[in-house]
Amino acid sequence: MNQERVFKVLLGPHVTEKAAMAAERNQYVFRVASDATKPEIKKAVEALFGKKVDGVQALNVKGKTKRTAHGVGLRKGYRKAYVTLAAGETLEDFAGAE
Repeated sequence: MNQERVFKVLLGPHVTEKAAMAAERNQYVFRVASDATKPEIKKAVEALFGKKVDGVQALNVKGKTKRTAHGVGLRKGYRKAYVTLAAGETLEDFAGAE
């Protein structure tokens, strides 16, 4: 996987309270590209952070329907991935996010 694709697959960390609880179980949450596959996400995390990945769970989050003065609108949906690292591996970059 070339370096350009790595930065297109991983869009950034997804920092929430639920993601902080997952980090305690050695799982880290990323926003990923809508066309990213599990093997691509795994290779991107291994290439970018230099850590061994045990598993990847990817899911699509649907946008919420919201009412406006002009009718009903729809927020944009996104894709996120829960990345489980191998035993003994951690991402120090996420320490401040917890």
